[in-house]
Amino acid sequence: MRDAAAKVAAVVPPTPLLTAELHGQTLAFKAECLQPIGAFKLRGAWHRLTAIAPEDRAKGVVAFSSGNHAQGVAWAARRLGMPAVIVMPHDAPRVKREATLAMGAEVVGYDRLTEAREKIAAHLAHARGAVLVPSYDDPWIIEGQGSAGIEAARQAEAQGFGAISRVVSPCGGGGLAAGLALALPEAAIVTAEPAGWDDMARSLEAGWIEPVGPDAPPTACDALQTLRVSERTFEVLARRDAHGVAVSEAEIREAQRWAAAKLRLVVEPGGAVALAALLTRRVEPQPGTLVLLSGGNTDPDAYARVLAGEGAFAAAEPA
Repeated sequence: MRDAAAKVAAVVPPTPLLTAELHGQTLAFKAECLQPIGAFKLRGAWHRLTAIAPEDRAKGVVAFSSGNHAQGVAWAARRLGMPAVIVMPHDAPRVKREATLAMGAEVVGYDRLTEAREKIAAHLAHARGAVLVPSYDDPWIIEGQGSAGIEAARQAEAQGFGAISRVVSPCGGGGLAAGLALALPEAAIVTAEPAGWDDMARSLEAGWIEPVGPDAPPTACDALQTLRVSERTFEVLARRDAHGVAVSEAEIREAQRWAAAKLRLVVEPGGAVALAALLTRRVEPQPGTLVLLSGGNTDPDAYARVLAGEGAFAAAEPA
């Protein structure tokens, strides 16, 4: 993981560690929404792709993602001169699809409800002789995402914030949360997910993996719509005694507005769930808390409605 942090530090500057008061406590906010691709996924993608032997890079990589991992892989592949194919749902936000295409990746669409992206990606990788790059169920990816924790700990010390004693992280498949758990072994770990998609929270409570139910509600958190967490990420978090919470769509929108007003940051719905957990006091603010703002790739029209205070959930315009 220290190698991953060094790799990332060599190609992009550290994202800011901001502080702000919330419910009477000063908290630290890691602004991963300010990465060159607008999300933390660059970290794992760069660590994974640079681990591919130079002689194997010509055949490229295949990944599956609703948009942020897609952009991370596309960014890393372009920088390394590798072809990249991304399996992306048809209803992925247009802003994420267009950004992925703009970085030179090929996009293959699929139906989120009737097709399995893992199978499509595995078939493409086999047919092309390419390396399959999962979005979270991969040791390199987890190590890469954990570099955000190593970076944040150094910044916290340098800025006089003190030791990080607790981390609150958005969670889809669990790659970021698992990486942070490994990077910051002395800190308590809390995952945050949208209500109805809180499979990691329910899995940690049950002691075994609980998939998302068939009646999961609509959510603006496209980045967190993972139907089942992996054994690998679940095991890391379970061994660290992590626990999870769920927040509503209205609470997520309020967190987006708070981030804009207090931190001057654009944060996408999936990137705002950890903040929402603290605003609602489902996680009680306390000294030494690090909050991950994991992404800022939000549809402009949907974000404008959020800032305007519109209450109803409206999905981003699909690609």
